Amino acid sequence: MFSPQGPTLRELAVQALSSVERGYDLLAPKFDQTPFRTPDVLLGAVAEALRPMGPFGRGLDLCCGTGAGIGVLRRVCEGDVVGVDLSAGMLARARAAHPEAGVHLVRADALALPVAGLGAFDVAVSFGSFGHFLPRQRPALFAQAYAALRPGGRFVFPVGAPPRVGSRWYWALWGFDAAMRVRNAVWRPPFVMYYRTFPLPEVREDLRRAGFAVETVALDAVGRRPDGSPRCRLVVARRPG
Repeated sequence: MFSPQGPTLRELAVQALSSVERGYDLLAPKFDQTPFRTPDVLLGAVAEALRPMGPFGRGLDLCCGTGAGIGVLRRVCEGDVVGVDLSAGMLARARAAHPEAGVHLVRADALALPVAGLGAFDVAVSFGSFGHFLPRQRPALFAQAYAALRPGGRFVFPVGAPPRVGSRWYWALWGFDAAMRVRNAVWRPPFVMYYRTFPLPEVREDLRRAGFAVETVALDAVGRRPDGSPRCRLVVARRPG
């Protein structure tokens, strides 16, 4: 599951017993050697789906981590790209990966974006971060994304199809979430990371309540399931105007 250059079991255990911010500071130097990094095939599929929706000016990567999504924005944006993350360690890795002019990295909470960044972006993306937000936090998160966009701007992110009930992946994700709930019940500080708290129907409704017009696009480059349905969809939430 992990490459020899990735974190050890002990390092993962220390991370899991830390806060989200501290845990990612610790994991940052080896994060790109783990399965947690968004796969290149998915990043490429999102970039290709975004291209005909442009051209875009400025781009925002919410919870940018080590900067995988920044690379997508650099492919589709003509203006500056801003990455926001709570972890200073992850931002340091993103800065090393994207030293070029026009990329700006900001340490901030996605639930409380700096006022200077609001209303300034044509497109916002996010990859692999939504498990760190509890369902009750989604309205605030989506409200921040809405405020960050210019009228007509788009907030886009991929959502994978849920595993078939009773499958190996279904039980693996169920078990992980159960273990995290037990961990957070008995240990402080909490480490919020869940895989089954971001169902697409509820996400659509929260986006609409935030003011977005919502559609989805099948990412065929990621493949299809045996029943013909896409393995992954791109959610495209547009701020009207």
